[in-house]
Amino acid sequence: MTSDIPTAGDAEPSRSLEVERTWDVDDSAALPDWSALPGVAHVDAPEHRDLDARYFDTAEAHLARARVAVRRRSGGHDAGWHIKIATPEGKHEWAWPLDEEPAAELLDLPIPEPVVAALAQWAPPPFTALARIRNARVAYALRDAAGGLVAEFVDDHVTARDERRGTESTWREWELELGPAAPSDPAQRAALFAAADDLVAAAGGRPAASGSKLARALGA
Repeated sequence: MTSDIPTAGDAEPSRSLEVERTWDVDDSAALPDWSALPGVAHVDAPEHRDLDARYFDTAEAHLARARVAVRRRSGGHDAGWHIKIATPEGKHEWAWPLDEEPAAELLDLPIPEPVVAALAQWAPPPFTALARIRNARVAYALRDAAGGLVAEFVDDHVTARDERRGTESTWREWELELGPAAPSDPAQRAALFAAADDLVAAAGGRPAASGSKLARALGA
């Protein structure tokens, strides 16, 4: 769960933990029936989002070595500056909202001082453009009988550019992220993800080959 989002000039970000599963799928794959998941009684209508994210790191890749990523993303309900920290229990995300929209072609965006300060424990500035990831996303809220959000499923068509090598790649992936009404018991969570794996496998999907969109954009 996420606290109220501050302004970009505030020192303290909002904080959340993402617990999710991601799969690679072919362009022709048909969506599973997510109402078959344990605890899911209703699937909301699709919500379309156009996302555009710019990722940064030092020339020495300090953040990548620490399993940390920083991005500026526009579009969607959580547009802003995000720090993502990969841990065994999930991805911790710290978020600051956007102040203003820069020119679309601008690569070396100025990172707000609160974000730079938060990154100091892993990497010193300066930071340079690492990748740009644009995503045509269709999101579905999976709800329980009381209307609580069990999970959000997203169908992503991704176009990524490695800014250092000047190469582009495209792919499709599915992602399921647990919501506030997801089971808190580890065994029940495992059962939910196992059921999701079975639905995706039946649709021709497979576990994601990369740990994140950024890693795949960079060929990792």
